[in-house]
Amino acid sequence: MFETGLLRSFVAVAESGGFTKAARLLNSTQSTVSAQIQRLEDEVGRPLFARSTRSVQLTSDGETLLGYAKTILRLNEDACLRLSGARHAGRVRIGAQEDLTDRWLPKVLGCFCRQYPGIEVELEIGIGLRLFEMVQTGELDLAIGGLCNGEAEGRKLWSEPLVWAYSEGREVPKELPLAFFPQPCPYREAALRALAGSQKQWRIVSISSSLAGVRAAVVAGLALTPLPMHTIRPGLRILGKQDHMPKLPEIEFVLQAKERDSRPAVAALGNLIQEIAANSIASALPVKRLRRATGN
Repeated sequence: MFETGLLRSFVAVAESGGFTKAARLLNSTQSTVSAQIQRLEDEVGRPLFARSTRSVQLTSDGETLLGYAKTILRLNEDACLRLSGARHAGRVRIGAQEDLTDRWLPKVLGCFCRQYPGIEVELEIGIGLRLFEMVQTGELDLAIGGLCNGEAEGRKLWSEPLVWAYSEGREVPKELPLAFFPQPCPYREAALRALAGSQKQWRIVSISSSLAGVRAAVVAGLALTPLPMHTIRPGLRILGKQDHMPKLPEIEFVLQAKERDSRPAVAALGNLIQEIAANSIASALPVKRLRRATGN
């Protein structure tokens, strides 16, 4: 059984990238943190960090232990809170796609914090497929993201069209310049599958890890991109039948949670997400607006 103090130092070094930074985070000294990591490596019987004069990197064994260490520390914290009699206390780690951060996510988080002020919320913004992987490895408790393959696991929240977006007032070039998020991205995969079944010529001209970056390229007329319907803003237009673009699939937004996680805080946030989703984005996608924009 690993001591929680050793695991806490290990996680601090792994996340901060160095012993000095970890010591500051832990309100400790570098020599103490180094000694704790050495003790942990002695217990494991293998090196957990590859050290150099410039950096500290996790070894493959360190990467394996990191997920377990975070889970052990979280469970220890939750057990202490539960046994101390604290109501609605603890921590929830949630992941969400960036295209949900404009309106929907602030509404969810605001409502949750008002109902459960004693619960600490940690937020991770990223690409849905990566966030779902983090749920499986225990790095996140919950994650919300969109999938286009029709095989979504988890709680289904809502569906909406994936549409081609381009700059207002611009004619679509014969050779399509495309802007995408980096892999793995279900929007990108769906767009490339649709283009593969068409006669369109295309090239990727922009890759950005942020929605703001993709939108900037599209509004400027440098590229077009696939986006969820609810993310269309002034400066963008939706390409439809009149633009001879291949049809894109529906996006299914889902909520995934770690299996067998029965903590009340996680259950409460999951239920709130589902409740707000039922009355939020889906209702903001009127059928007439969609038909007018796409020509369908």
